[in-house]
Amino acid sequence: MNKINKQSIQTTKHDLHSLSKNLSWFGHLTSLIFLFVFVPQTYALNLKVEPESWWAGMHNSQLQLLVYGDNISNKQIRLAQADGVKLIDVHQSSSDNHLFVDLDLANANPQTLTFAIYDNDKLVQHFDYPILAREPGSRDRQGFSNKDVIYLITPDRFVNGNPDNDNHPDMLEKVNRADKDGRHGGDIMGIRKSLPYLSELGVTQLWINPLLENNQQKYSYHGYSTTDFYNIDPRFGSNEEYKSLVEEAKQFGIGIIKDVIVNHMGSGHRWMADFPTSTWINGQQQWQQNPSDILYTSHRRTTVQDPYALKSDRAEFENGWFTDTMPDMNQHDQFMANYLIQNSIWWVEYAGLSGIREDTYSYADKTFLTRWSKAIMDEYPNFNIVGEEWTANPITVSYWQAGKQNADGYVSHTPSMMDFPLYEEMIKSFTDKEDWGSGLITLYEMLANDVIYAKPTDLVLFEGNHDTNRLYSLMGEDLATYKMAMTYVMTSNRIPQMFYGTEVLMTSPTKDRNDGLVRSDFPGGWPTDKTNVFEQTNLTPDQLDALTFNKTLLNFRKNSLAIQQGTLSHYVPKDGVYVQARRFQKSDKNEDILIIYNKNENAVELDLNRFSEVLSQHTSGVELFSQHSYSLDKPLTLQEKGVIILSLSN
Repeated sequence: MNKINKQSIQTTKHDLHSLSKNLSWFGHLTSLIFLFVFVPQTYALNLKVEPESWWAGMHNSQLQLLVYGDNISNKQIRLAQADGVKLIDVHQSSSDNHLFVDLDLANANPQTLTFAIYDNDKLVQHFDYPILAREPGSRDRQGFSNKDVIYLITPDRFVNGNPDNDNHPDMLEKVNRADKDGRHGGDIMGIRKSLPYLSELGVTQLWINPLLENNQQKYSYHGYSTTDFYNIDPRFGSNEEYKSLVEEAKQFGIGIIKDVIVNHMGSGHRWMADFPTSTWINGQQQWQQNPSDILYTSHRRTTVQDPYALKSDRAEFENGWFTDTMPDMNQHDQFMANYLIQNSIWWVEYAGLSGIREDTYSYADKTFLTRWSKAIMDEYPNFNIVGEEWTANPITVSYWQAGKQNADGYVSHTPSMMDFPLYEEMIKSFTDKEDWGSGLITLYEMLANDVIYAKPTDLVLFEGNHDTNRLYSLMGEDLATYKMAMTYVMTSNRIPQMFYGTEVLMTSPTKDRNDGLVRSDFPGGWPTDKTNVFEQTNLTPDQLDALTFNKTLLNFRKNSLAIQQGTLSHYVPKDGVYVQARRFQKSDKNEDILIIYNKNENAVELDLNRFSEVLSQHTSGVELFSQHSYSLDKPLTLQEKGVIILSLSN
C-alpha cells in the first residue's frame, strides 16, 4: 500500500441517504426505517469485522476496525446516529476487499452502532457493531504474581473431554493419535473437567498453549500458526467455551494466562490470499513474486541489543520468517500494529484473563513491543505479561523487562520474562559432578546475576516447557535429583511454572528437540488409557511418590508468606550441600524456612553453626515431607541425597 487515502466523514443527516435530502424530520425518520427494514439483510458483501466487538469506558478510547467485504475498498462507510461515538477516518486499502475504520469512543455509552455502506451514494448494506459494558473491576484485575504456581498445558495432548470435536469439516488436519506430530484430540472441555485435579494439586494459574484456529495441512496441534486471531479452533471448542473455562477456573481459585504470538502467523490465514495492506507481512512483495523466495530469521537475538550490530543483521533477525508455514508479521505497518494490540486487549477483556505469555518475544519489532506492552499495562495496571526470550544470557533477558535502565535508552513495559538462564543452570548444576567450578556452585553464581534485573522476583522460573526435554529424564530419572529441582523452582524468589505431567514423571529423550514426544498425552486423558493420573490407577510407586511430593510442595507454597513474599538468602555450596533461607518477618507474622539441597549419595553431617544468622532465634525445625522434628542445637545428619525443607520454630 504505497499510499493510504483518508475519507473524513461527518455524521450528519445527509450521510443517511440521498432520499432524505428534501424531507422534513419525518423524512429523516423514514430514511432510518428504510435503512433498518427495507435494505436486504443478505450481507451480499460477505462482511466480517474485527474486532467483533468493543467496550465503552476503556482507557484508550481509540478503536480501529478492520472491515472485510467483497470489493469494499471503493465503498463509503457512514455511521448512523450514535451516543458519544465519532467516526474519525476511513482508510482505503491496496486490497479491494479491506477497509480500516477509525472510531473515537471517548464519550461512548454501551450501545449497538449501525454503519451504512454506500456505493456512489447508493445504500448497499448496513451492519451493526456492539459497544459493550465492561465487567465490574475489569480494569483493576489482578495478574499472576509470586503468590501463584503456573501450570502449562498443551491442550491437544492433555485431556480429550469432547471426542465429538476431534475433527471438523472445515479444518484440514484430522486426528491421528498414532502420529506423535499429529492432532490427538485434547480440548477445552478436557481442561474444564480437570479443574478439580489441578486445584487439589495446588495450581493457581493455567498457561495454555495457543487455542486459536490453526487451519494448517499438518503439524497444527501446537497452536503457534494462527489462521484466525479472533476464534478458538473448533477442535478445541469455541469462544464461549473458552470464556466458560475462565469463569469455572475462577471458582477453583485458578486464573488463565493466554499464549499470544505477535511475531508470526500461519500460512493458512486468509490474509495470505488477500493482504489488507501491501506491507502486512515482512517480505510480502518478494513472496508474492516467488513463494519459495523467503528470508528466514537468523535467530541472532543479541543483534537487537548489540551496540556494534549492523542494521542488516538486525533486520535479518527481526524480519525473517520462522518457517515457510509461519509468515512473519510486519509490526512496522501501523495497521498491523493496531490490529495486534487490539487483539491482545480484546481477549483479556472478553475472556477475563489474568495474564499473557508472549511467544518469541524479541523477534517482533522492539519499538512495537514497547507500544504493545504499554497499551496492555495502561489498560490493566495490575495485569502481568511474561515474555519468552530463550537464551542462557541474563543480560539479554534483562533488557526486555520493565524498569530496566538500558544503555541505549530502550524502554519496556513487560513486567516479567521467562528465566531461561536460571533454568539452564539449574538443569546443569543438579546433574554435573561436584567440583570447585562445577555443580551447585554454578547455580549459586547464576542467582548472583540478579543484580542486572530491574526486578528479579517478577521473573518466571520453570522446570520445563513444551520446547524443553522432560525434567525427570534430564535428571537421569533419579527421583531424589528430580525432587531437588522441583523444590528449587517452587521455593525460589521467582514466579514458578511447571509443565503438565511433570508431577507424574513424564519422560522424553534428552538430546536435541523432541517436540512430539515431549508433548505426549497426559496419562488418563483418553478413555482407553491404561494409566490414569486422575484415578491414580496403574501409576508406578515412583509416580505416586512424585505426585504426593508435588501436592505437598505446591499446597505448602500456597500458604507460605516466606516463599511468596519473603527475602531469599543463600550460603556458598560446600561439599555437595547448598542451603537457602526464605524469611518473612513482620510484626504480626514471622516465618523462616531453611531449604537444604544435598547431592551426596552417602550420609553426611551438616554443622548448623554456619547458619546461625538464620537459626539464632530458633531451636527446632519440622521437615515438610516427613513431618519429622529436628533439634537445631546439634549437627544435622543428612541420610541420603535429596532435599529437606525445615519450617523453623522457637
